[in-house]
Amino acid sequence: MNAPEKIATRIRLPTGKGATQEFRMSAPREFAIAGRASFNRIALAAAHVVADPLASGNPWLDTALDWDATLAFRRHLWSLGLGVAEAMDTAQRGVGLDWTNSLELIRRSVDASKDIEGAVLFSGVGTDQLEPPAATLPGVIAAYEEQCESVERLGGRIVLMASRALAACARSADDYLEVYARILSQLKQPAIIHWLGEMFDPQLAGYWGGKDHGKAMDVALAVIEANRAKVDGIKISLLDRQKEIDMRGRLPAHVRMYTGDDFNYPELIEGDGRVHSDALLGIFDAIAPAASAALARLASGDAKGFRDILAPTLPLARHVFSAPTRFYKTGLVFLAWLNGYQEHFVMVGGQQSARSVVDLAETFRLADAAGLLRDPGLASSRMKQFLAVNGVDG
Repeated sequence: MNAPEKIATRIRLPTGKGATQEFRMSAPREFAIAGRASFNRIALAAAHVVADPLASGNPWLDTALDWDATLAFRRHLWSLGLGVAEAMDTAQRGVGLDWTNSLELIRRSVDASKDIEGAVLFSGVGTDQLEPPAATLPGVIAAYEEQCESVERLGGRIVLMASRALAACARSADDYLEVYARILSQLKQPAIIHWLGEMFDPQLAGYWGGKDHGKAMDVALAVIEANRAKVDGIKISLLDRQKEIDMRGRLPAHVRMYTGDDFNYPELIEGDGRVHSDALLGIFDAIAPAASAALARLASGDAKGFRDILAPTLPLARHVFSAPTRFYKTGLVFLAWLNGYQEHFVMVGGQQSARSVVDLAETFRLADAAGLLRDPGLASSRMKQFLAVNGVDG
């Protein structure tokens, strides 16, 4: 007698047309667990933070983190061989996570990394102590210095994040050259510079002294050339593959390009056979098992296997990071909850409300298609809870 056919998990999901439709879930994909030594690319995941749902205070105004769950997720990323980029925009930096809490997050993450052999950790520094409209160049320099000194005192490596305050007060490209030269010259170890585009943060429009990305790229390259001994690499997050390829080809030989392109990362990481990008990606937060397995395949010479694993994740990434791109964190935290990495879907600043029910239903579908919902029963149960709270019968 043939074994009975396993009945697929079913759930009704909103269609976006005022109705729901039955959705049959797929089996999760099995991803081989790799280690950092298995990779021939540097791969950093910008990690999200987990809010404390039982904290008192105003959740839109007061930052309260669940430290145990937040650090457990970082250990999960390290266990897959990925590095962690800490206290970046994925961690809601400047959108719920202030400098005081960022520094505590960095301190705890540095401590946690010491327990894991080979753990890689870079931490974001910026100027978010300042109010951008009132900023001055000396104030920007002092704010950067304070954060760099604090992180290096903890033993951390630095990602030099773009500054809203600098964007507000700089009057020319020379101002950027002056600020970056001053800060980079004081660092103990080379840093990663982060060029975050205005699609991620509208207050960063015109960064490097102008709204033309080509001219801005010239300024960023001039900063790197003038301070090359203190620059490990640059991450650009412009969601434009050609701009990244163009800049990558102009970097000094030892300076890495870290892709921040959540729309085109497989192609950029693989490279053209001559040059490639390393990775510092928010989407790696959500697709960590797939990213780990794919990177191991690439390092073994199996480029096709690399592409086959990551190709199904692209529709998910492009949806999660769709405009308004700055709300992508909601999709990442939603997926972490569906997959059981945290016990709730509550975000710092109340940003669980930043995407619609229909949007998150599509996130669910695309994660399933990529084989990334590791326990369909759990994921469907939690999705039904979410739908019920929002008045939808799943």
